[in-house]
Amino acid sequence: MNHISQYVMERLGLEEVLAAARKKTVPVHRHSFWYYWGGISLFCFLIQVVTGILLLVYYRPGPEAYESVRQISYEIHFGWLIRSVHNWTANLFLVAVFVHMFSVYFMKAYRAPREFGWLSGILLLLLGLAFGFSGYLLPMDTLAYFATKVGLEIPNALPVIGPPIANLFRGGLEVGEYTVQRFFALHAVILPLLFLPLLGLHLWLVQKHGNAVPPSEEAKPVDQRRSIPFFPNFLARDLAMWLITLNVIALLAALFPWQLGEPADPLSPAPAGIHPEWYFMSQFQVLKIMGTLFPGVAGEAIGMILFTAGLVLWALVPFYDTREKAARRAKKATYFGILVICILVGTTIWGYLGLE
Repeated sequence: MNHISQYVMERLGLEEVLAAARKKTVPVHRHSFWYYWGGISLFCFLIQVVTGILLLVYYRPGPEAYESVRQISYEIHFGWLIRSVHNWTANLFLVAVFVHMFSVYFMKAYRAPREFGWLSGILLLLLGLAFGFSGYLLPMDTLAYFATKVGLEIPNALPVIGPPIANLFRGGLEVGEYTVQRFFALHAVILPLLFLPLLGLHLWLVQKHGNAVPPSEEAKPVDQRRSIPFFPNFLARDLAMWLITLNVIALLAALFPWQLGEPADPLSPAPAGIHPEWYFMSQFQVLKIMGTLFPGVAGEAIGMILFTAGLVLWALVPFYDTREKAARRAKKATYFGILVICILVGTTIWGYLGLE
């Protein structure tokens, strides 16, 4: 076995990889817990890929979308489990990405030389939201159908370009079988082709620049900073977090299987309290508020402009809060981050309370 191992290591050049992994260190401090959320996000994505491929074997987009999901859920052995794991992991993936993003933000890990890591992370979050939105319609049950109709009103509210974009996604003026086919192509082909290279770039940047430490740790003398080797110490802890995540997903999928509603009927009225998924509830509520304050198209346009401007400001924070001007700008950036969390959480809760 040693001979075979040596043979493989020499041919594939794995010795250099292991040497780099042993050389790399990870800072240890009171905020080290937040380092694991990037790995949890990656693990959830890997589960999504595996379960998505298994579902792909039986799923049929188009007119038979609902029937194929019904067969997966109730007729194919363990189909219900694979589907539940896929759906629960999709939600946990977005939770982990949001936690990872805000932990990076408040630890100031977006500062030079990590600006491109921050920007690529923002793009990965947006693609993750697109994954969630495009996958939600695929079962084509009543809830998915009407929630997608509501969700498509968000891009539709954009001035001038909004309606053409919404019609492009729908494949027409209404959500139907063409919409399912387009969402399936988006979910299973286009988004992975965009996501995987960007993920590779993001991981490479993390390996190149290492884990950032918060300003409070940077202020300490070098001899008082602690660190551990990435391999095997931190990797073992990272894998332990993956195992905990897997257990959480397994419990959720087994105890709370993802349900399938009645088949979508475009002629039936929308169910009471219909709304998009939680990760779009903030935008949905802001559009409602702006629509109340400014009736008509103006309110929706203002809502979309506000969210777009907020996203642009969020992405450009590394170019404002730099090390050279850290004192005053760092505090303002922190306040801005707290404001963003309050707006997202507050409008999300407000949106759900308004459904009752």
